[in-house]
This record gives sequence, structure tokens and C-alpha cells, in this order.
Amino acid sequence: MPHVSRNPVETLARFGYGARGVVYGLVGGLALLAAFGSGGQTGGSRSALQTLLSQSFGKVWLVLIALGLFGFCAWRILEALTDADHRGSDVKGLGIRAAHMFSGVIYAGLALSALNLALGRGSGGSEDQAARDWTAWLMSQPFGQWLVGLVGLAVAGAGLAFIVKAWRGNVTERLSLPADKRDWIVALGRMGFAARGIVFLLIGGFLVLAALHASSTEAHGLGGALQALQQQPYGWVLLALTALGLFAFGLFGLVQARYRHIDAPDLDDAKAAVARMG
Repeated sequence: MPHVSRNPVETLARFGYGARGVVYGLVGGLALLAAFGSGGQTGGSRSALQTLLSQSFGKVWLVLIALGLFGFCAWRILEALTDADHRGSDVKGLGIRAAHMFSGVIYAGLALSALNLALGRGSGGSEDQAARDWTAWLMSQPFGQWLVGLVGLAVAGAGLAFIVKAWRGNVTERLSLPADKRDWIVALGRMGFAARGIVFLLIGGFLVLAALHASSTEAHGLGGALQALQQQPYGWVLLALTALGLFAFGLFGLVQARYRHIDAPDLDDAKAAVARMG
């Protein structure tokens, strides 16, 4: 369970990490079942959330997940604006903060999808279709192909960074962990970041191909990346390993919800940051 703080921004962040963990756990678990031919699916986050509708209290779970993801969105944006994680204002720090703000926008869209599902308004389309839609929009802008290509390279670069972090980085950098739990949490983090790195590399590669071919149909989201793995020789093995990593990252998200150090701004600072953004 997330630790409930007196600071409402910290509470939002903790429930947000928990909600993100649940989503990754669903995606990984369903993809793992698909790899072994035991049902499941490789449709990505939105499709995974849709499976909750057939479960007991499914709509309640979707509302709770949507609220958590909105909290995660708010935390990411406030963290980026106020530098709550002390990333700094050099090129690297500003790049990380910009990436976190962008991820906040992405999770806001996923939260809206979860809420629409709970209210019976549909999911708003698949992630692959959403990726193609915004790629087509971006490509229609001046220098659009270059912009799509740059976004693709940035996403692929993030994937490489995740893989390096999984290999030799400090995955528990911002966690205050009990000593007896550190080893297995480190293993979860490394598996999770490796799997995220693989899917980010694939998604970035699809975007680069879309730019090179001037075709938004080349763009794919998380579901498309998982399906691409499944279609390779020994694809079930590649999919199973990646799915297991995504499930591990889901569990790691629950650990983050409990043990992450969050130096949250107070409400006045948060309001000032939002006002500056406006």
C-alpha cells in the first residue's frame, strides 16, 4: 500500500506510482499468457485495462486506476516544473525533466481512456491507432518528417538508457529500502528496466521508419512492439521474457509507491508552478 503523507502532492505521487505499477503488471501478465498460448493478449495498456471490465468490480478498479494515473500525471508535471527530484538545470537535468513532463501527458491520456472505459464510453481506440494519429499530425507540420524522426531517436535513446540502467545502473537510487528486501527489489528493477528498454527501442525504431517512409502507418505503440517480438523466430520466448520483465516492472512500481523518496512541493509551490506554466 502507498504510504499516505500529509502532503497531498506526495500522496498523489505515491498512488500514481502504484497505478502505473498495476497497469504494467496487467500488460506483462496478459502478454505472458499470450506467449504460452494460454489466452491473454498483446494489445498494450489500453487493451489490458479493457480486460478489467469483465472482472468483479471492474469499473471500480478502472476508476481507481484512472485517479491514480491522473495523480501520476500531476506529479510528473509538478516534478518537472519545480525540480522536485533535484535534477538540476544543466542539459541532462532539463532533458530528464522534459521527458518526465511528456510522460505525464501520456499518462493523462491513459487515465482518460481508463475513465471512459469505466463510464461505458469506449477506450478511445488502440494505442497503435493513437500513435499513428499523432504521428500523422506531427508529420503534417513544417519539417514534420524530421520531427517524427527526432522523436523516434529520443524514444530509442530512452530505451538504450533503460537497458544501460538495467545492466549497471542504480535501479534503487531513490528508494529507501529495508536491507532484507534490497536484493529481490534490485532484481525486479533490473528486469523491469531491461524490458522497458526493449519496448522503447522498438517503438522508437517504428517512429524512425515512419519518418523515413513518410508513412504514419509505420508507427506503433506498446502493443505493436509486443506483437513485433511475437512475430520473430522463437518469438514466444522473446515475448515471454519481455512480458516477464514488464510484470516485474509492475511489481517494482508498487515498491516505488511505498518506498520512493518524494520531496514533494507544498500546495503553494505547486500552484505557483502551474500558474507559471499557464
